[in-house]
Amino acid sequence: MSDQKWPVMEQFYTVQGEGKYTGHAAYFIRLAGCDVGCVWCDVKDSWDATGYPVFSANELAHKASFHPCDIVVITGGEPAMYDLTELTKALHNVGKRVHIETSGAHPIRGSFDWVTFSPKKFKAPLSESALLADELKIIIYNSSDFDWAIKHQEMVAKTCLLYLQPEWSKRDQMHGQMVDFVLKNPIWKIGIQSHKYIGVE
Repeated sequence: MSDQKWPVMEQFYTVQGEGKYTGHAAYFIRLAGCDVGCVWCDVKDSWDATGYPVFSANELAHKASFHPCDIVVITGGEPAMYDLTELTKALHNVGKRVHIETSGAHPIRGSFDWVTFSPKKFKAPLSESALLADELKIIIYNSSDFDWAIKHQEMVAKTCLLYLQPEWSKRDQMHGQMVDFVLKNPIWKIGIQSHKYIGVE
């Protein structure tokens, strides 16, 4: 095991609010540091990794092991900025499934059981990362994002699940267009940030 450590903004046990695993208990590790810079990001405090505590793979896996869930989600920031090989190994060693949520702007390094690929316009995704996706999550902020969804559908495997998710502040404006899009393109599903509706982190 190397002595690599990662800056961590927060760790918490909650219910997954998005994607295929919506409603499942999950332990989240939010790494600090992001070079994508989405204007509507709801965790902008995660962008600058400076000043956050750093933890080793064993320390993070030990903390995760106290929670009874099967799933650990590594998120950010942009977690794929880092080589996560040792962290995913340590989490697997304590019996956890390891998921990642990434924009795909960096190579995905590590052994993951589920990859959520959510490309952003502010930094182009890598085709090699897109091909690893188990689910594609497109944030719908305005009408042009439907074309963005189709463009990135072409980057992922045929088995990849496809989700449209409204940007939180635009949800009332975009829901109708999302319904119309899915009715015309039934391979897509509508996802929501259910954790915000039920009031959990």
